[in-house]
Amino acid sequence: MIRSLMGATALLLVLSACGRSDPGLNQTGPQPDIPPIDEGLVPSMKIAQPTGWGDQVPTVPAGFTVTAMATDLQIPRQMLVLPNGDILVAEGRGGNAPPLRPKDVIAGIIKKQGNTKVESGNRITLLRDADGDGRAEVRSVFIENLDAPYGLAFVQGTLYVANQDALISFPYQDGQTRITAAPTEVTKLPSAINHHWTKSLTASADGQTLYVGIGSNSNVGERGMAVEEERAVVWAIDRTTGARRTVARGIRNPTALAIEPTTAALWAVVNERDEIGPQASPDYLTSVREGAFYGWPYTYWGKVDPRVRPANPELAATAILPDYALGSHVAALGLSFAIDGGFGGAFSQGAFIGEHGSWNRQDLSGYKVTWVPFVNGRPSGQPVDFATGFLTDDGQARGRPVGVTFDAGRRILLVADDLSNTVWRIAPTASSQPSSPAATPTPVAR
Repeated sequence: MIRSLMGATALLLVLSACGRSDPGLNQTGPQPDIPPIDEGLVPSMKIAQPTGWGDQVPTVPAGFTVTAMATDLQIPRQMLVLPNGDILVAEGRGGNAPPLRPKDVIAGIIKKQGNTKVESGNRITLLRDADGDGRAEVRSVFIENLDAPYGLAFVQGTLYVANQDALISFPYQDGQTRITAAPTEVTKLPSAINHHWTKSLTASADGQTLYVGIGSNSNVGERGMAVEEERAVVWAIDRTTGARRTVARGIRNPTALAIEPTTAALWAVVNERDEIGPQASPDYLTSVREGAFYGWPYTYWGKVDPRVRPANPELAATAILPDYALGSHVAALGLSFAIDGGFGGAFSQGAFIGEHGSWNRQDLSGYKVTWVPFVNGRPSGQPVDFATGFLTDDGQARGRPVGVTFDAGRRILLVADDLSNTVWRIAPTASSQPSSPAATPTPVAR
């Protein structure tokens, strides 16, 4: 069995070597170039092999500095800044979907090579940087014995945590460094199979509604549509009653949710489908519109996916296009809007996006934090590399960004790196102003 699996892995690596992208295509913005499907015998697969940061830190624009606020975490994912400035970090790994095909087994092996070997924390850690030097002098296990926590939200003295199987809540008192009270279950979340296990979370501007993003149970419905009931959706949950409704459907894997501050509209970053070529299906940033269908699994960016059987042309015809492409397979997992003027200048209105990095193409994409400028509540212009250096010049991975959180109170950006198990703090230097996007260094190898 081991010998045959090793042989299959070697064959896959040889057959997938042709899956390179066309640098002439523009795959970002509201109208990305979408090439024809290139399915092939096997999907193109490549992961950046992990290496340490050593004495290096992420590369950021002139006028900013980077500090490792905390290291040696246990798979940091999403973060939340409490009213007193304390930072909560959700740590863990979930999912239990069994592979269906031999290539699923091989893909799992390849993807695992790019992950941390640290065990899942299944907890929330509190970080406190009272003196503002960028390093947490207080660190405590805030809540433990959770089930792959991911999304976090705080409303009126209550902390909400999206475990992989349920949305739960805890009462919070200002300054607490540990919660031992039993959780209250707000509502159960779909968790059978759990191909995409992460449950993203944010609260509406008025705090009354909690939004939860729930990913699909497959790539494109290969497990059958029966197991996709209330998957690839965004739920709206009444905070006080737990009653829920489905806001949007066909949104394959909404890995992070956030409220745009000038319009109070809900936005998401979404991971699109795999195995149809290195550039056929860009991941995206989009507003989440009430009642909208975003195409999964039947369509992507207005194109029909011929792999999906049975087809559903009537539903496919109702699909709307996402607002803004981020590039194919960048694996966007983090989203945070600049608030109260952000960093000022070129970084005053817009969204920071954590791009975890590709596996389904030969030339690596993602592995960075990008900035998408906004005007009047809408994306405006091309994305800008904000934090790079997660890839070395020879294509090894020092880190992989997940959650990003803009802290308006301290004018800092927090970045969770689940490969090096670090929370990075990016802040303007005391004597400098943030540079324009044109001056932003982008030395990372692509």
